[in-house]
Amino acid sequence: MTKDKGQKPGEKKNLPEKSKISRRTIIKALAGLPVLGFFAYKVLEKNSYDQNKKNMVLEELGIDQSETPDERKGKTRKNGDLIRVGIIGYGNRSHALARGLGFIHPEDAEDKKRDDTITDWLSQDNLNVALTGICDVFDMHAFRGMTTARNELQPGGGAGVNLPVKRYRHYSEMLESNEIDAVVIATPEHHHAQITIDAVQAGKHVYCEKSFIRTEDELYQAYNVVKNSNIVFQLGHQITKNVIFQKARDIIDKNILGKISLIETTTNRNTASGAWIRHLDINGNPKPGDEKTIDWDQWLGSRPKVPFSIDRYYNWTKWFDYGTGLIGQLFTHEFDAVNQLLRIGIPKSVVSLGGIYYWKDNREIPDVLQCIFDYPDRDLTLMYSASLASSRQRGRVFMGHDASMELGGTLNITVDGDSTRFREKIADGIIDPSHPMFSYNPGSGKIDAVTSATEKYYASRGLTYTYMGGRPVDVTHLHIKEWIDCIRNGGETTANIERTFEEGVASMMAHKSYIEKRRVEWDPVKGKIV
Repeated sequence: MTKDKGQKPGEKKNLPEKSKISRRTIIKALAGLPVLGFFAYKVLEKNSYDQNKKNMVLEELGIDQSETPDERKGKTRKNGDLIRVGIIGYGNRSHALARGLGFIHPEDAEDKKRDDTITDWLSQDNLNVALTGICDVFDMHAFRGMTTARNELQPGGGAGVNLPVKRYRHYSEMLESNEIDAVVIATPEHHHAQITIDAVQAGKHVYCEKSFIRTEDELYQAYNVVKNSNIVFQLGHQITKNVIFQKARDIIDKNILGKISLIETTTNRNTASGAWIRHLDINGNPKPGDEKTIDWDQWLGSRPKVPFSIDRYYNWTKWFDYGTGLIGQLFTHEFDAVNQLLRIGIPKSVVSLGGIYYWKDNREIPDVLQCIFDYPDRDLTLMYSASLASSRQRGRVFMGHDASMELGGTLNITVDGDSTRFREKIADGIIDPSHPMFSYNPGSGKIDAVTSATEKYYASRGLTYTYMGGRPVDVTHLHIKEWIDCIRNGGETTANIERTFEEGVASMMAHKSYIEKRRVEWDPVKGKIV
């Protein structure tokens, strides 16, 4: 054994300064545990060793552990490019859409309980848009939209553009106006396709909430009109703007998971609101609205004429006359997430099963649903499983031969115990298949700050906000910003009409299979569901 030059007999070798500080700090921290201190130190030492092994594997795979860079590439230009927007349908979803555009109701801005939320909203990009039109069949909703549009407070803290705001009684009047450049469609589903067709033919750019259609014929008609126009179209699927999604795309591109042959997406909710029973207030009394304040004929549109019903007005999702239930409202988000990552497109065949097993009310839509989408040309199956009678969270999982990826508000990569690619590292104890190899959570569990069960559900799916530079950013705002930027500068939106068509066909196949109780297929030659 040799000693360093100048080292006296019996003197301990000097440690590097960094090591001395690290060990001294640890010993000081464990001083109150004289018996267990040594063992605790060994645990810390082992954890550090295990983390170093994991870091070496991630570096070898090319997985960046840092936070994804801020995707907001600079501020939107503000001079000479003002865009005048109208919102058609000002219900619950429109509150979030208006905020994404840069408009907030005065009461929300002054709510001291939501200081953090307002601060985050004020820090988002100012898109330099004017909200110049509100259209809704319900007077109360239209009034709230008008008040929001007239509020001068804007992101960045400055005053907004002082342009008149008009309430339109019918959406056709808005489309005829020269004061509107683009429209946001947030009505119930049974209006989406026709309003989109009319808006495009009037030369207005369109941001349309999902689901895009409720029938197969609507899909083909709307697709052809949008496809053969020069307008900028964006469907309301904002998950691609979440930094979690950007990280997932990197994982997929690097083929970390190996061959993906099975994907499982799920929906689990267990509240009356989550099951679309929303016409009663917290005291069990009917919410506002009657035939004097709601234009019922216009709300029904082309659908069968029925007497006014506050139940149907607030809970329209329960009936097939107005939508496709779980498929249109929730599965479409899941399909978009998968399709944007893997470009799976239209399935070869679909089988749907389920029924009304818990909510024994007047609904037509199932509250338990299972759909299987088969892609034999991709050696791939997509499964969708939904329950409105259980809140057990089951995630969104991409299953590959070498690893699985669970993607939602966070991202976890877990190596398969029988992986070919990682076999040696598993055998050497470098990778433990019983624990995630890589976890990514830029929000650090801040989902707990979300209040309602519905908000928590959407946050857990990555559909409400993401974290950039340590701050929450509204993904709806980022999705709308992409649409606005494409209107100004050209380019293609993420949820464009091609992705919308693929989603529409897959959704219609699942719906048709459930209604007709049979397996359905897509005929690519005829371009029809058979």
